[in-house]
Amino acid sequence: MAEADKLRLGGMALRNGLLVHGPTHWSIAVRNARGEVEVASGPKPSFAPGRLARTPMLRGPLRLAEALAVVPIARLRLRSARLPFEDVRVLGAAAAATMASAAARKLARGNATRETLVAAIGMLPALAALRDRDLAAYHGAEHKAIAAYESGGSAADEPKEHQRCGSNLIGPLLAFSIAGQVIVEGALERPNSVARGAASLAATGAAVEVFAFAERKPDAALSRAVHGTGHEIQRLISTREPTPAQLEVGEAAVRELLRVEPPPADRNGEGPETGVPPVPT
Repeated sequence: MAEADKLRLGGMALRNGLLVHGPTHWSIAVRNARGEVEVASGPKPSFAPGRLARTPMLRGPLRLAEALAVVPIARLRLRSARLPFEDVRVLGAAAAATMASAAARKLARGNATRETLVAAIGMLPALAALRDRDLAAYHGAEHKAIAAYESGGSAADEPKEHQRCGSNLIGPLLAFSIAGQVIVEGALERPNSVARGAASLAATGAAVEVFAFAERKPDAALSRAVHGTGHEIQRLISTREPTPAQLEVGEAAVRELLRVEPPPADRNGEGPETGVPPVPT
């Protein structure tokens, strides 16, 4: 199959499997408590129809919202699935991060140092989740299964790091988020949640545009910086080599997605033409 005929797949690692999504459908595969592989699939909700799907700064957050909206739908369809945050340690880290961020913001007016601290605190729940070796291994299985589909090779031979991983969003998102909150603090005497939310939305839109630029022009200096940072995050923190059994689950998820997702020629312009690729996370 020619590269132009390939679907653009993204995904999300679970504690016992993975969720994969294409332009219009999603699939999920998990290994249940009995050791069996279960799969399910369905259509994705659409938040970015027509012109919105091609509008810079809006298309990224809308595509991310679509991917996030799939998570509870898939979880209800496959009750044996276990999401990354379904762990008391992750929930505890999220509660602690929320309280610590609120306390940090009361210490002084906004500046880059304080907002960097707040952003770092916000990473704690993700780091807590990644202490689960299976979650990191299924993240690697997700990348390898998607890469095998894209290359036509064997998933076992593909690297566990993927150039389109959501790790590539971390650097740009942190930079734009810190800058946005500093601007809000400087412009408003008493910043409220609406202003902070608008700044966060703008930061997300800008970060996704950088992410998409890095995929379109991988040889640019900015792209090399984005991919280099994301690759190291994956290599050192967010992925592990999956076992053959975990890789089997990853391949099952991709296979199910390919079964239900219409080929590119039948999708009326959905997918790569929007300028924002799905994100293997």
